[in-house]
Amino acid sequence: MTPTPSAVARALERIDRLDPALHAFIEVWPDEALAREREALARRLPLGGLPFAVKGPSGIRSFAARRLIAAGGVPVGATSVPGPGTHWQTWGQGAHGRTVNPWRADRTPGGSSAGSAVAVAAGMVELATGSDGAGSVRIPAAWCGVFGLKTTNGLLPSPDRSGLASAGVLARSAAAAEPYLRHVLDGYEPPATTSPLPMPVPVSAPLPLPAVYSEDLGFADVDPEVAAVVGRAVDRLVAAGTVRLVERDAGLLDPVGAWTAVRGGAPDDPEAVRVRRTNDERLAALLAGGALLLTPAIPNRPHGHEGPGAFYSTALTWAFNLSGHPAASLPAGFTGDGCPVGLQLVAAHGADLRLLAAARAVEDALPSARRPPAAAR
Repeated sequence: MTPTPSAVARALERIDRLDPALHAFIEVWPDEALAREREALARRLPLGGLPFAVKGPSGIRSFAARRLIAAGGVPVGATSVPGPGTHWQTWGQGAHGRTVNPWRADRTPGGSSAGSAVAVAAGMVELATGSDGAGSVRIPAAWCGVFGLKTTNGLLPSPDRSGLASAGVLARSAAAAEPYLRHVLDGYEPPATTSPLPMPVPVSAPLPLPAVYSEDLGFADVDPEVAAVVGRAVDRLVAAGTVRLVERDAGLLDPVGAWTAVRGGAPDDPEAVRVRRTNDERLAALLAGGALLLTPAIPNRPHGHEGPGAFYSTALTWAFNLSGHPAASLPAGFTGDGCPVGLQLVAAHGADLRLLAAARAVEDALPSARRPPAAAR
């Protein structure tokens, strides 16, 4: 009888077979990965050789990757990020060429955690690390039909001097993301201004979840079909008893100028300070009492590889990089042209684990995520 391939061997086989078409990886480490798996199994480490990918060439040195490795996770390779001459927001450049969306090769997967989302969507790895400074985890998660979480800003070391970027994870589902939070956040607390995180990771949340739904946060121009897909998902959550909608004004100020000022090294710009203070006050009121905020993750469907033009795919995500709230995207459905749409969940500062539990409850009430056509090759 032929021995069953190990989890890492299966991941490496899928990368070898699928990545020449998807271009999700810039480097793959087969010999080192198999050696790490043997060690993790021999030492009976808790993750037991779980294959994962890291974002970009420096991902293996990230805090999250080090914690996962220490727990017995096995990095199998580094995923694509924007290449020379491309905007970081929406492209990836793998070893074989420009990273493509596994649902439609003529569309971008989003970015900058482009390859991480594609690798997870195609089943090449169980999960992948990412970082999110304006939506760089949530955008590719939404457009590739997977789960993506941006942690509370300051909870983990930021890869960005401005503090806008926060570590994150991409996984097939919220349940599959649990190993990341369980082992990366173990022993860590949110910033001193918030209460300690509950441990261990909660696997369920009391239902119905109180939530505020906003289609546009008061300022974004949202594709009507994207809005309709998310609206139907929210209706389903209400009908299932998973969510109880709370009537609160979800209008925020457009954060584009404030985000740009902070990113450019001018956090004390008076207008940026005003926008941030106003939005922080409004978000505190929206999320009071443990309520969630629900929105479309991205206002538009995946655009072509030529770019989005003047459209801001970050319109609904970067407000929470400025405010620091944890936020996640999970699959909500598809547009008529076969593009995945994401539902964004936002929770109070430091409530990352409660957000994960809420996302699991939401997933249970929505149709099961499908594998993209590219994963069937």
